Amino acid sequence: MGEHGTSEVLLWSSASVGGISVTDLLTQDGRSVEDTRGEIENDIRYANITIIEGTGASQYGIGAVSARLVEAVLRDERAVLPVAAYSSRYKVTLSLSSVLGAGGVQQMHVPTMTPEEHQALLESAQVLRDAAERAVAVATT
Repeated sequence: MGEHGTSEVLLWSSASVGGISVTDLLTQDGRSVEDTRGEIENDIRYANITIIEGTGASQYGIGAVSARLVEAVLRDERAVLPVAAYSSRYKVTLSLSSVLGAGGVQQMHVPTMTPEEHQALLESAQVLRDAAERAVAVATT
């Protein structure tokens, strides 16, 4: 949730696979949950660098995601995806769980999260607001 980048927020508290908490699944391999989470978070935050190192550019990842989003819009799937749109609640464009269909983002939902995850989302929103302010300042000078 939040920014797509280094301040993005991974909602470990509400993540599940097949109805099983991801945190519970992570304890089953004998590794430290904190170490595994840290490794996964790092891999996700810097995935673009891995893609660029492997292919020389990131257009393949961008293309795959763009194709999926276009498919959801054209088919009016009303798919729930972490899509960025303006949120009046956070006063910035950021990714939240959003319903995507023929009209674009039709609804945005804030998933259940821990107080720490919520604070991280507020911080991510601030990173985005700060970046927007810098962009406007450059554009108006």
